[in-house]
Amino acid sequence: MIRAIIWRSEYLEIIDQTCLPLKVEYCKLFHIEDVFNAISTLKVRGAPLIGITAAYGLYLGCKDHKPATREQFFELLDKNIQYLSGARPTAVNLVWALHEIREQLRAEQTEDATRLPEALLARARELHKDDERRCQQMGINGQELIPKKARILTHCNTGALATGGIGTALGVIFTAAQSGKNIKIYADETRPVLQGARLTMWELKAAGLPATLISDSAASWLMATGGIDLVMVGADRIAANGATANKIGTYNLALSAQYHKIPFYVAAPLSTFDRKIKNGRDIPVEMRNADEIRRIFGKQYITLPDADCWNPAFDVTPPELISAFITEAGIVRPPFRQAIEELFVKLNHTLN
Repeated sequence: MIRAIIWRSEYLEIIDQTCLPLKVEYCKLFHIEDVFNAISTLKVRGAPLIGITAAYGLYLGCKDHKPATREQFFELLDKNIQYLSGARPTAVNLVWALHEIREQLRAEQTEDATRLPEALLARARELHKDDERRCQQMGINGQELIPKKARILTHCNTGALATGGIGTALGVIFTAAQSGKNIKIYADETRPVLQGARLTMWELKAAGLPATLISDSAASWLMATGGIDLVMVGADRIAANGATANKIGTYNLALSAQYHKIPFYVAAPLSTFDRKIKNGRDIPVEMRNADEIRRIFGKQYITLPDADCWNPAFDVTPPELISAFITEAGIVRPPFRQAIEELFVKLNHTLN
C-alpha cells in the first residue's frame, strides 16, 4: 500500500504530492513550521491525512522544549494547536485531531511534564493507526453498495494519498475491486489543482485497476449517455444535517447525479462529521490563490496575468442530493439529521 506519510524516529517523511504523478519525491519535516507549510501548500492534502500530519506536527513543535510543569506544557501545546489550525480552514479533521490529542493528554495522570512530549508522539502514532483501521472498515461497509460491473465516477483524490490507510471513497472502490466485482472507474480531472488527474489516476494505475480520466465538464454528459452507475466521493466536513463540504466541483456532480437518477455516495470517517455546525451555510470555505486558476502549477499563464479570479477550494452539497454516507460505523441513510444524531448517541452509549 502507498504510504503518504511515515514517521522516521525523529522526523516526518512525506510524499510531496505537488510533484506527482511525474516524479515521486519525499520530503523530510523536522519542525512544526515544516508541517504547516506542507499542509498549506498541498504537499500533504486530504482531510484525514491533514489531521494525522498535524498531530505529528504538534510533537515536532513540543519535542525540543523542556517544560517544568504540566501548565507550561499545555500552554505550548495550545499555542501550537492554534498555529496549525490555520493551515487549512475547511477540513474539520485537522482541528478534530489536534483537540482529540489534547484531551487525551489532559487525561494523562503523570505530573512529570517531561514525559508529556513522548506521550504526545504515542498519541499521534495511535491516531495514524486508527485511521488505517477506519479506512479498512469503510471499505468493507461501502463495497456492499457497489454492484458487479459498476461504472463509478469519483472526484478529487480520496485514496492512500489522502488518508492513513487505503482511503475513503477510493478505499471503498479498492475493496469492491478486490472482491471481484469487475468495476470500471472514471476520474474527474478536478480543476484547478488536478488532484484527480495527478493523484487518483496515479493511485489507480499503481493498483492495476481500469481507469479513465475525464475533464470535469464531461461528467454530466457521461451520466446522460449511460456511462455511470454511481458517484462516490469523499468529504472534508459534514454538518449536522448532512450538508457536505468537498472539493470544488462536487456540487455539480451531485446535481447531475440526481437529475439522471444515479446514486451519489459520500465516504468519510466519523471524525469528518461536525455536529456543531447545523447546516451547510455555516461551513467555512477556504479561498485559494488566484494563480491556481491563472496559471498551470504556478508556471505558464492560461489567461491574462491580471485576470480577476474567484477560487474557492470547496463547495457544499446539500443533504437532499446525497443518497447515503459510508462510515466506519456503517451506512447512514436519510433523513440525515436524525440518522447522524442517532449514530453518535449510539456510539457514545457504546463507549460509556
